Amino acid sequence: MISKDNFWNQPDKTTSILKERSYLTDTITHWEKINTEVDDVEILLEMAIEESDSETVSEVQKQTSIIDDEIKKLSIDLMLSSDDDRNNAILSINAGAGGTDSQDWAEMLFRMYTRWIGQKGFTLKIIDYQPGEEAGLKSATFMATGENAYGLTKVESGVHRLVRISPFNSSGKRHTSFSSVFVYPELNQEIKVEIEDKDLRIDVYRASGAGGQHVNKTSSAVRITHIPSGIVAQCQQESSQHRNKEIAMKVLSARLYQIEKKRQNSKLQEMHDNKDDIAWGSQIRSYIQHPYQMVKDHRTNLEVGNVKDVLDGNIDPFIESVLISNSSI
Repeated sequence: MISKDNFWNQPDKTTSILKERSYLTDTITHWEKINTEVDDVEILLEMAIEESDSETVSEVQKQTSIIDDEIKKLSIDLMLSSDDDRNNAILSINAGAGGTDSQDWAEMLFRMYTRWIGQKGFTLKIIDYQPGEEAGLKSATFMATGENAYGLTKVESGVHRLVRISPFNSSGKRHTSFSSVFVYPELNQEIKVEIEDKDLRIDVYRASGAGGQHVNKTSSAVRITHIPSGIVAQCQQESSQHRNKEIAMKVLSARLYQIEKKRQNSKLQEMHDNKDDIAWGSQIRSYIQHPYQMVKDHRTNLEVGNVKDVLDGNIDPFIESVLISNSSI
């Protein structure tokens, strides 16, 4: 596509196609690098075995572990293939049932995700932050900017449950708090309507009217049919066929714009409607600090014993397990 003569004359398409090529090139380069590393390690292992070199065998084991991590990363990247996965992600955290404890829990989640964003090399932008009355936060909205940001974070949508001894309760009783996380992709709000000539059927005809001087004697009226959508726009008000075509194209563009805007709004509404209530029974993950230490994802049953490590932003194992689970359905 890029090699075509008229490619650079279409600025609306140039950026998206170049971005697509860059993504595909990076993916292929990553795979070729892994393939070369596997071949090199295999040769090194054969030499080590022949020479009974245990030190080299140990080095091969280390390299194999690194390659395994690279394969896992590439596998995750290849799973993120839906339309919005490569978009930036907008995350919204809201405190739920549990009063001050839940607001404190919401702030802990905010810290967890902002630390994870930094670890991934993404850029953080805080859009809105509503502090709690006594502690924590009521709600926060922020953006993660980077390749596959939405594809990775989309599995975090849902209710997160914390079980701990409440620092806000003098009786020292165990308390359960809930907060919700909602993730949606950053959509292109500058909707660009792309209309290709091959998708249009243009008919010209004589304008109809009451008669007299207002009826054109030539075929100046224009009817444009957008074949993919079936939308028809026509104009016969001007005496110039060129002018009628220009007006009909404006009408067609406006109608296609409205359709695309409605599609994007419907998409966001569908995501919003799928949000769960912030309460017991709808949680996707539990973080338990008392009477034992454990974080459990209820979708994959993955359990991690180091709660502090998870709350410090190390949530990749949960993200990866859900993505792998979803891809195998």
